[in-house]
Amino acid sequence: MAGKGVYGLAALAALFWGANFNLAAPVLAELTPLAAAAERFVLATAIMTAVALWRGQGMAMLGAVRGHGYRLALLGTVGIFGFNVLFFDAMRTTSAVNGALIMATNPLLTALLAAATLGERPSARQLAALPLALAGVATVILGGVTAAGSATGIGDVEMICANLAWAAYNVLSRKMMPSGPQFANVAVMMAAGAVALTAAALVGGAPLAVPGVAASAALLAMAVFGSVLAYIFWTMAIARLGAGRTALFLNLVPVCATMIGALGGDLPSRGQLAGGMVVIVAVGYAMLPPRRPMATCPATPS
Repeated sequence: MAGKGVYGLAALAALFWGANFNLAAPVLAELTPLAAAAERFVLATAIMTAVALWRGQGMAMLGAVRGHGYRLALLGTVGIFGFNVLFFDAMRTTSAVNGALIMATNPLLTALLAAATLGERPSARQLAALPLALAGVATVILGGVTAAGSATGIGDVEMICANLAWAAYNVLSRKMMPSGPQFANVAVMMAAGAVALTAAALVGGAPLAVPGVAASAALLAMAVFGSVLAYIFWTMAIARLGAGRTALFLNLVPVCATMIGALGGDLPSRGQLAGGMVVIVAVGYAMLPPRRPMATCPATPS
């Protein structure tokens, strides 16, 4: 695939993830957070399983269950169950802009968590960018207005916890994601997360129901675009551009979330705009590749 096409796939994945923050509102108007998360990933699992079967990875899925089921179940518990329970509950009381900008620090948070747990040394840029990114997040939270109408609330705290859960998933996946056909692995992982979410919804008394037309369309869009296609496009971009260059496109997630919200009449506050700029600059600076030493000219014979 041509280079520009790969950049387009990474940008589309960022657009779909940014849209998730706005799509959550109509879903949560009719479903509880647990029910919304469970129904989203039941749909996403069915679609990803169909994709894996279409690519001839049916036997690979069975092999993944037999050989790596516990690993994929753990990844599904952290990255799908843990993240989505916190994400959907957070979106009840925080704004799409706040949520997206808090999550924009995830590449930096992942790098620092990897340094603490995997022994990967953070770069000087990452260490320098951390306090700047945290200051930007604080500005977003204190300067923004949540859905509940207050300057800060439990939703922002829950989104920070969701951010930590996704960073933990990223680090765990580096060590525990098995090799082999990735569509098969992800289908099994999504299934494990969907089962955990559904069980929690049933135990917690969250009714699983078919919502109205608007909420159903938003839920389906989150499953198709924000779960399945975003992952496929992101994986293809990483394979061709590398993880570092692809991660830069995560800076587009809060931009897309803000633009989509503005189109719907949810204009960002000055505090959100100021904090968002700080977050994007800090994360972008941290994710830049290291400088290469200047090449010396070969000596010429005298």
